[in-house]
Amino acid sequence: MSFVEGLRCRECGRVYPAAASHVCDFCFGPLEVAYDYEAVAASISREKIAAGPATIWRYADLLPASAESPVELGAGFTPLVRADRLAAELGLGELYVKNDTRNPTGSFKDRVVSVALTKARELGFKIAACASTGNLANSVAAHAARAGMQSYVFVPKDLERVKIQTTAVFGGNLIAVDGNYDDVNRLCAELASEHTDWAFVNVNVRPYYSEGSKTLAFEVAEQLGWTVPDHVVVPIASGSQLTKIHKGFHELGLVGLAQGGDGVRISGAQAAGCSPVATAFAEGSDVVRPVRPDTIAKSLAIGNPADGYYALGVVRSSGGAIASVTDDEIVEGMRLLARTEGIFAETAGGVTIATLAKLAAAGVVRHDERVVAYVTGTGLKTVEALGDTVGPSAVIEPTLEAFAAIQQEGLMR
Repeated sequence: MSFVEGLRCRECGRVYPAAASHVCDFCFGPLEVAYDYEAVAASISREKIAAGPATIWRYADLLPASAESPVELGAGFTPLVRADRLAAELGLGELYVKNDTRNPTGSFKDRVVSVALTKARELGFKIAACASTGNLANSVAAHAARAGMQSYVFVPKDLERVKIQTTAVFGGNLIAVDGNYDDVNRLCAELASEHTDWAFVNVNVRPYYSEGSKTLAFEVAEQLGWTVPDHVVVPIASGSQLTKIHKGFHELGLVGLAQGGDGVRISGAQAAGCSPVATAFAEGSDVVRPVRPDTIAKSLAIGNPADGYYALGVVRSSGGAIASVTDDEIVEGMRLLARTEGIFAETAGGVTIATLAKLAAAGVVRHDERVVAYVTGTGLKTVEALGDTVGPSAVIEPTLEAFAAIQQEGLMR
């Protein structure tokens, strides 16, 4: 059962039917899903959720598509890891890592795609499409294959090789575009107007797609015993994930599942080579000026973020901050998380951890807060970013004497 009332413009508040539409006809503002929260509150409960599947669909009452036959591979309910060793390194107290590297295709995109394609199928679409920096491409291709849908996935041609391979293997149409993500996104917006029978997950069905990110808030609260953290750190690409995590915490209070969601401080993380939202935050500006990306964090390399303005508003109103980190700091963040907690994150995860370190050093993230850092993709997709920074501790001959020699030289950790 869906409790969706329709789509509502974020700017002027006009309400539209729950169709394949993402822009207000009147003011051109973005549309988002509106729910009957009183009806949700009457239906949902902690007990009902606990009896549901160990996936995002345990929260079906707060999602915009039916859970009766979802398009899914098992996304969600990923580990919330108590990160004491990382906390000690950063001078923090109670720190957790939400480890979304454990999703079926290795990133949080499985959450949003499962919702998007379930809704797309309800709306009668048989072809799935997207513009992607890599992780979304993986997920759309995989979920479309699972659903028996044809797929068209568009990516920048300089994407990491592993992300190309782990998209192409699912057998859909993979089109590499000579340009950056913003060029790809513009092309897909034009294609969406011509191919109205295609479900572009981040264009015409974007309002439903983005709702999948709310489950990152729902799960954290449930895994913390239906309480909310004090502070979360979220990577920013388009800004949608951050705004929807905020919406998720807010909804928990609206339907009586957990209190205090409106008090969660939300901070954002960007790569210095693509930091339009962090720059606007630092300048005290509401204008997110587009940039040309130049960073190893390709999954965050969106120079003109669609939800950048709204992400700024969420961070400022919640008392958080947005910072950016260099490529060297990103690699160090990846290595720090791996060394302390045994979690191998992609470059976006390195951005989150390096930004967390920077905000902790500045006193923005405090020792007395319960903190959650969102790590949204596996490092197996971006191994080339590590370059020569990792490798064998030593190379030896196959003899006991050779091993004893490196021990005496102090080469072993």
